[in-house]
Amino acid sequence: MVRAGLVAAALGFMLATGGATAADFVPGVVYDTGGKFDKSFNEAAYVGAERFRAETGIAYREVELTGETQREQAMRTLARRGADVVAAMGFSQAAAVETVAREFPDTRFCLIDGVVDLPNVRSVTFKEHEGSFLVGMLAALASQSGTVGFVGGMDIPLIRNFRTGYEQGVTHARPDARVLSNMTGATPAAWNDPMRGAELARSQFARGADVVYAAAGATGLGVLQAAADAGRLGIGVDSNQNGLHPGRVLTSMLKRVDVAVYECFKAARDGAGLAGHRVMGLAEDGVGYALDEHNRALVTPEMEAALEEARARIVAGTLTVQPYQP
Repeated sequence: MVRAGLVAAALGFMLATGGATAADFVPGVVYDTGGKFDKSFNEAAYVGAERFRAETGIAYREVELTGETQREQAMRTLARRGADVVAAMGFSQAAAVETVAREFPDTRFCLIDGVVDLPNVRSVTFKEHEGSFLVGMLAALASQSGTVGFVGGMDIPLIRNFRTGYEQGVTHARPDARVLSNMTGATPAAWNDPMRGAELARSQFARGADVVYAAAGATGLGVLQAAADAGRLGIGVDSNQNGLHPGRVLTSMLKRVDVAVYECFKAARDGAGLAGHRVMGLAEDGVGYALDEHNRALVTPEMEAALEEARARIVAGTLTVQPYQP
C-alpha cells in the first residue's frame, strides 16, 4: 500500500501542474481504482474532462487511486487546495464524498454511479439495463450457437443490472437462446484482473458461447482478448472498445460517463447549482451501443433496424426493460 506521505506528495505534484488558466475555476477528478487508462469506465471520465479542457482552456486536476484508503485523502486535498468541483468516479467513493462534502460545503462534488443526498453533491447514475438490453439483442442476433455469455466484474447490484438487461435483450431477440454468466469476484480486485476475465471467457466458449459481454472494467480487456484469440466475438463496455480488436468486438455498450463529467464541470463553471440525482438512460443519451468502422461489417442492416426499433420503443415507453431487483 502506498504510504500517506507518498500519496500527498503525488497529489502535490499533480495539483501544482494545473496551469494558469485554472486560477479562477479549478475542477478535479478522482478516478476509481483500475487506472485512468483502463479503456473503460475511468477512461470515459478522462475523455469528458479532456473535452472540457479543450473547449474552455481550463486545466483540471486529477488523482489516480492505487488503494481503497486513499479516497477521502484525495478529495480532501483537492478541496483544501482550491478545487471548485470534484468529480468522484464510482459507487465505492460515495462514503468519501459524503464525508468530505460535509467538511467542505463550498466545494461542489459530482458522484458518478452513486447517490449522496447533500446540497453540494450532484449524483449521476445510469440505466445500464437499457443499454445492455440492446447489446443483448445484438448478441443473440449475431450468435450462431444460440448460446451467449456474460462476464461481470465485482458481484454487486450495479453489475447485476448490466446482466439483467442483457438477459432480457437476448431473450427478446431470440427466446430460445441461452445465457451463461460469471462474476469475477466479490472485492474491488475484480475490476482489474484481465487474466481471470480471459479464463472465464474461455470457460464460456468451451460451453458453447460464441459471443461474450464483459461488464468488468479492466478485467474485461482479458475477455475481449480471449474472444479475439478464439475467433469468437466480445462485447465491450462503458467506452467504445470496438477498436481494441477490430472485427472481433461485436459492439460496446456505451455508458456516457464522459458526458456526465463534462456536464458537471460545465455546470459548475457556469455557476449552476450541483445537487440532486440525475438518471441517464436511452432517452437522455446516457447509454447506447457503438457502431463504427471497426464493427460495421458484423452488424447487418437488419440487426441495426431491430435495435433501433427497440431503442425507440424503450424511449417511448412501449417496451419496458426491468432493472435488477435485489
